[in-house]
Amino acid sequence: MKYSRLLPADIIRKKSDRIPITMVAAYDAWSAKLVDEVGIDIILVGDSAGNIVAGYPTTLPMTVDHMMYHCQAVNSASNHAMVVADMPFMSYCNDDVAKINAGRFLKESGATAVKMEILPAQIETLKAVTAIGIPVMAHIGFTPQTLFQLGGYKVQGKGETAKQAMVDLAVSIEAAGAFSIVLEMVPADVATAIQSTLTIPTIGIGAGVHCDGQVLVFHDLVGISEKPPKFVRQFGHIREAIITALSQYKHSVLTQEFPGEEHSF
Repeated sequence: MKYSRLLPADIIRKKSDRIPITMVAAYDAWSAKLVDEVGIDIILVGDSAGNIVAGYPTTLPMTVDHMMYHCQAVNSASNHAMVVADMPFMSYCNDDVAKINAGRFLKESGATAVKMEILPAQIETLKAVTAIGIPVMAHIGFTPQTLFQLGGYKVQGKGETAKQAMVDLAVSIEAAGAFSIVLEMVPADVATAIQSTLTIPTIGIGAGVHCDGQVLVFHDLVGISEKPPKFVRQFGHIREAIITALSQYKHSVLTQEFPGEEHSF
């Protein structure tokens, strides 16, 4: 039986063929179904579900069980897109823990790959996970799980020293076996330097035009989010339509216009 979803090799091939990669972060079945229907390459089940869905101020409270639930929901509605499970904070704190949790995501949620935020000290853990056959998408630049250490939501990689350090980290990540790298909130010239150095794809979010692909959060790009980040372009304005619908519903109930005879048994 042919596996119908995109695989890491397909994503790497897009870079060599110079075909831009599309990725959307989604957290539930109905949004994943829409993302999948239009042919988006990758659905990232991000731990940003903590912010977007649960209303937490950071991603840190998210657990493996939380993420498993969201991944299973997304997986149930996806037929074409590769589903990537975000590894939450402390779920890959050492090699053994990382291998067990990454394996669980593939076995129990149906994800094809996992995503890990990688610092230099975590290269060996990344290598340990890829060495047992688990595809890993790395994430560098602004890494939300280290928000407190970074001092807030700040662009990373400014200045020549920081730029070179990030390029070196990306090279180490490719050598450790990752099949792609997310670059978040880094200057465009840093992203360009990394993109031109690596053979694996770079996927940008607030990282300029020269990455091999782009990722946005579903709620941001369709216009549900009230105040999206600066790097977001809203391609729709769904929030206004939802507020209008809810307001009309409230008015119709208060005036007893709804339900009508046609809505009754």
